[in-house]
Amino acid sequence: MTSTTPAGSDPAPRLERRTSSPEYKLRIVAEYDAAPKNEKGAVLRRERLYHSHVKEWRAARDAGALEKLVDQRTSPARPKKPAAEAENEKLRRQVERLERELARNKAALEVMRKASALLEMISESAD
Repeated sequence: MTSTTPAGSDPAPRLERRTSSPEYKLRIVAEYDAAPKNEKGAVLRRERLYHSHVKEWRAARDAGALEKLVDQRTSPARPKKPAAEAENEKLRRQVERLERELARNKAALEVMRKASALLEMISESAD
């Protein structure tokens, strides 16, 4: 059986994830709660939402957590740290890396010192 759609076209392109502002979420929750029982579904259909969205947003509103209404997965990037703080963090990581390298090099030098002393002892006893 052959397909009637061309190979290059996508019959159902993927939709992008949409983000909603906290103000929008609060407005929809208020509108949904104010709607008569038989019109609540119309609000959801118009906004293309599920009841679970309203339920989650209402719980966040009732908890007084307006910042929790922002979806962390789709929200704008976190604010950048101040330059000095970012530089300090970078330098701290660099110091930790160099300390690990130094410890490894000290251990290698100690092994080489012991091996050298052992070889000297062996060569003196062979003479």
